[in-house]
Amino acid sequence: MVARFFAAFLLFTCAAAFAQTDDLAVGKFLVASRDLGDPNFAQTVILLVRYTEEQGAVGLVVNRATDVSISRVFQELKEAKGRTDPVYVGGPVELNSVLALLKASTKPDNATRVFGDVYLLSNKDLLRTTLASGVEASAFHAYVGYAGWTAGQLQHEVELGAWHIMAADAATVFHVDPDSVWPRLIRRTETQIARMRIASR
Repeated sequence: MVARFFAAFLLFTCAAAFAQTDDLAVGKFLVASRDLGDPNFAQTVILLVRYTEEQGAVGLVVNRATDVSISRVFQELKEAKGRTDPVYVGGPVELNSVLALLKASTKPDNATRVFGDVYLLSNKDLLRTTLASGVEASAFHAYVGYAGWTAGQLQHEVELGAWHIMAADAATVFHVDPDSVWPRLIRRTETQIARMRIASR
């Protein structure tokens, strides 16, 4: 009886891992598992903004706001003057680089759609134009650095259980309380896993 239960549980766990790997795509959240001990990624939620099996993945940590305002980081941009909304740490790679996410009803020129009405801004001119438009902080976040994985690396981490995958939503990306994002999503993920396990018995 115990052996059969263990075998069934192992089969289910492996199947879930492979199904999750297949779910990797642009516009998905990576929710760090409770066991992920890397300080760069512990208790993070990452939005995948680029992903291919051949070239790897790029993501932005959406729940690590800093105490530094946009106006301080972009002192050379007059369009950023007076902005008190914080800059986010997008990840440990290239902390001198800047990317941004924008929620907009129409696609801005030279922006890349991530999902729904959320777009990635990756050049300075577009950033300047967006700031000049007076966009609200509830629809615009700027990030220094990003998270990056080489081909196959992220898939391997998912198979090891380091990340849970779920569909992204704009309300979470631009949440007013980023510190609450990971606890809420990890509880949701664990509840879904528990229900799947009960249903599989």
